[in-house]
Amino acid sequence: MSTRLKIAIAVSAVAILSALPAVAQAAQFEGTVVSQDKAAKTFRLKQDQGGGTFTIKVTANTKYQRIAGFGALKPGLKNVEAVAMQNANGRWIASKVEISGNSGGGGNGGGGADDPPNHT
Repeated sequence: MSTRLKIAIAVSAVAILSALPAVAQAAQFEGTVVSQDKAAKTFRLKQDQGGGTFTIKVTANTKYQRIAGFGALKPGLKNVEAVAMQNANGRWIASKVEISGNSGGGGNGGGGADDPPNHT
């Protein structure tokens, strides 16, 4: 194989890889609901650990656990956990929203059996 061909293949590979979207990492938020926008299907969550306030959008694909759906995300609701990914526009899109297993109410104070390993 000629040197020119090798260089052309390497340049093409770099161009293809740089054109691919970055693999998005999911982020987990936990805190108190500050507000809800029914029309936009978003809610604002103020993180408990001083991490700021984030606007999170729900979709038809969002899964809910230990909460009765988007309508139950009322301002002041505590111990809300959301797993979300940023889309190309920088918006947080929730894949899962739940009330944490340690929200009191006479429970065992731990996470649910459906929580993944190392869930905090």
